[in-house]
Amino acid sequence: MAKTSSTELIIVTTSFAVLGDANAMARKLIERGLAACVQIHEGVHSIYRWKGTVCEEKEVILVAKTNANKWGEISSFMKTEHPYDLPEIIAVKPTEYDLEYGQWVMAELQSK
Repeated sequence: MAKTSSTELIIVTTSFAVLGDANAMARKLIERGLAACVQIHEGVHSIYRWKGTVCEEKEVILVAKTNANKWGEISSFMKTEHPYDLPEIIAVKPTEYDLEYGQWVMAELQSK
């Protein structure tokens, strides 16, 4: 069963230079009840412009599932704890997802 209207579930992503930093952030997000689930994807090839220079790096992507009500808290925490000077912190709100999964996310966030 999919939920077809706007929901409270959001997916927050950020990137890291090394796996250890992503793992540390993931654990902190879960332990503090800021996310119900975090996935880490290694081997992302990033090309970007930073301070006028085109950079090309391998990065690690962190994807956290949380509630829209936690956006201010999770984005502030990520910005404070992140090793980058200007971390990418982006949230998207899915229009559809499995209803039971969404209920699990909400229950996990309320239990902390």
